[in-house]
Amino acid sequence: EDETSQGEMERAKGETHAAPETGRQISVSEFLCHCCYDILVNPTTLNCGHSFCRHCLALWWVSSKKNECPECREKWEGFPKVNILLRDVIEKLFADALEQRKEDIQQNSDVARSLATFQKYGNDQIPTVPNTGRINPRGGGFFSGVLTALTCVAVVLLGYHWSSREFEEDLLVHKPVAKWTAEEVILWLEQLGPWASHYKERFLLEKVNGRLLLTLTEEDFMKDPYSIENSNHRKAIMAELECVKTLGVKPPQNLWEYKAVNPGKSLFLLYALKNSPRLSMLYLYLFDYTEAFLPFIHTICPMQEDNYEDIVTKLLDLKDPSWKQWREFIVKYLFLPYQLIAEFAWDWLDVHYWTSRFIIVNAMLLSVLELFSFWRLWSRRELKTIPHRMWRYFWKVSTQGLFVAIFWPFIPQFVCNCLFYWALYFNPIINIDLVVKEARRLETQVQ
Repeated sequence: EDETSQGEMERAKGETHAAPETGRQISVSEFLCHCCYDILVNPTTLNCGHSFCRHCLALWWVSSKKNECPECREKWEGFPKVNILLRDVIEKLFADALEQRKEDIQQNSDVARSLATFQKYGNDQIPTVPNTGRINPRGGGFFSGVLTALTCVAVVLLGYHWSSREFEEDLLVHKPVAKWTAEEVILWLEQLGPWASHYKERFLLEKVNGRLLLTLTEEDFMKDPYSIENSNHRKAIMAELECVKTLGVKPPQNLWEYKAVNPGKSLFLLYALKNSPRLSMLYLYLFDYTEAFLPFIHTICPMQEDNYEDIVTKLLDLKDPSWKQWREFIVKYLFLPYQLIAEFAWDWLDVHYWTSRFIIVNAMLLSVLELFSFWRLWSRRELKTIPHRMWRYFWKVSTQGLFVAIFWPFIPQFVCNCLFYWALYFNPIINIDLVVKEARRLETQVQ
């Protein structure tokens, strides 16, 4: 019996000594990262079952921008997390080697930046699903009610615009001036400004139609029966009459008439000013200087000596901007581009009461969203990437613009109108929701 017990004790000792040796052999062959071929640090297991060092996976994701396994190329869902069980096993078996490996990794600045970028990407992905359940109890009902109310207002406004639209205005921008009736001449005169109503009766008494209007000169307006004594009024009427003679039709004097004459350009400018205001203003300066850019800069950066009584009168006699106007414009162009759009809409409140207010609100919301974007880049220490992002965005916008220009003749007018009114009235409602989400995301990050 003593010999038997002694033999069993020896076999037990042999198994005890063999176990660590077997464990070391397994650790060397099984606990390696297939990217760096070194011991796994913060092992992250993907959906396919392969595990990698977290910093190796981050470096791979930053360089490839693909959500797929570096080994088998299978796409992974969600955001990969550290395999806690595997990490604890490695830390217990190879504490010293793991500590040395972590020190080497911490000295690599590229690894730190990649991990930070990878984690920021994960933080942006996580709230998309779980937050939906948390937002509603914190007041999502209130904001959804506000958005619903604003949507109803936009729908009512759109319906009112379509139902009460004066088609005579649209006809004047297409109808040759020689075919205008006396009533249409009065309509053209009234649109010059409130001051023109003083001369309406005189034109009616003379039954001035389009043919007669083309023959009138400034001397005729000074004499009876017109007797326009105010030189600024005569100058405004003659300037507008010269435009009518040159074009052969009434030039557009408000947003709806401009849209009727230039449906493609109006839709392009509406979306371009919203998505890339700086590029859009540069486009106006290079390719549409007289018709669009000059009225724009003179409206948002007026000269101090401007004493015109009406906005239309102010835009009839435009000169090249002064240095002071350029200085003010460039500062706002670089730092507050959406403020320029809001100021332009503010100057047209008398002409477009509700539409101008929608544009102003949308410009404010877009300014806040742009501020959030810069804050996100600053917090991630990615301000150096702004030139690269702008260049990439420039090519994206240019490609989209070229695509629309090619297929524009084949797009139905109804679709263009839907896109136009959607951007004009419904985008502010969508941007309200985006601002609320960005504010909540920022609040979550601060906490």
